Amino acid sequence: MPRAPIPTWCFALVVVRKGDQFLIVQENKHGQPWYLPAGRVEEGETFAAAAVRETLEEGGVPIRLTGVIRVEHAPLPIGARMRVVYLAEPADDTPPKSRPDDESLGARWVTLDELRDYHMRGEEVAELFAYVAGGGTVHPPDLIKGEGEPYRADR
Repeated sequence: MPRAPIPTWCFALVVVRKGDQFLIVQENKHGQPWYLPAGRVEEGETFAAAAVRETLEEGGVPIRLTGVIRVEHAPLPIGARMRVVYLAEPADDTPPKSRPDDESLGARWVTLDELRDYHMRGEEVAELFAYVAGGGTVHPPDLIKGEGEPYRADR
């Protein structure tokens, strides 16, 4: 007898770093705290494409993905959640979003010290920024591959 599929929700989170500053976005939900650019991967979209899209939508900043900090999987009673946490840098000098819209109320560059002045949606943001600033392990962005892509030795 075939098993029922397990509903899985996939999310991309992005730590965007510019020197000693990090990008935070003010959400227009969850009580309007600040957080990382992040969101659900849409149907037919890769984790990487979702990371780039969410950062532009929520933060107004075009980015280049520079690495994968980690991949998370959380089995839940009603399915599962997967998150890929990316590291990125701004692709150009576009300033963060300053006008509210459906995606966010705005975005800012902050240092680790300045982060304390913002109401964050959890301690994970400060932990992630400190991890990156401290030289934590970051894997190449092409760690995540599409199913069926050929296996090739790196040269």
